[in-house]
Amino acid sequence: MSRRFQVTFDAHDPRALSSFWRDALGYVHPGPPGVELPEGADLLAAWDDFLARAGVPEAERNARSAIEDPDGQGPRVFFQRVPEDKAGKNRVHLDVRAAPGLVGEERMAALEAECDRLVGLGAKRVRRFEPAPPMSGGHIVMTDPEGNEFCLD
Repeated sequence: MSRRFQVTFDAHDPRALSSFWRDALGYVHPGPPGVELPEGADLLAAWDDFLARAGVPEAERNARSAIEDPDGQGPRVFFQRVPEDKAGKNRVHLDVRAAPGLVGEERMAALEAECDRLVGLGAKRVRRFEPAPPMSGGHIVMTDPEGNEFCLD
């Protein structure tokens, strides 16, 4: 029997990093528990209000954040504030499937388009790997705004 899991990121700025990954993955920030919000409500503002009403000190309101798959299929992604800097290459990283079913130049063009979009959100491009059939369809290595490595494939 398989298990559901959550991916957790250590971060200096959980809100900003969760917003980057929300936009990168097409996820959403969940609303605060027990709070009914109108369609299109600013969920991060709702969290600020909720935490203020709960008496959470302002300095602690960006200690954690989360995003979820709006379709309920993908894992929840949790972001927790840590004081230390990232010390080296991350041992686990996400592979973002940005060109499913595409091959060759069509695939690489789709990866390049997604790379450009993510750079616009704050990511950095590291390196492009060309297709090497039959073992590799090609991919692009990137880092998120806090330096965590991930691949577009």
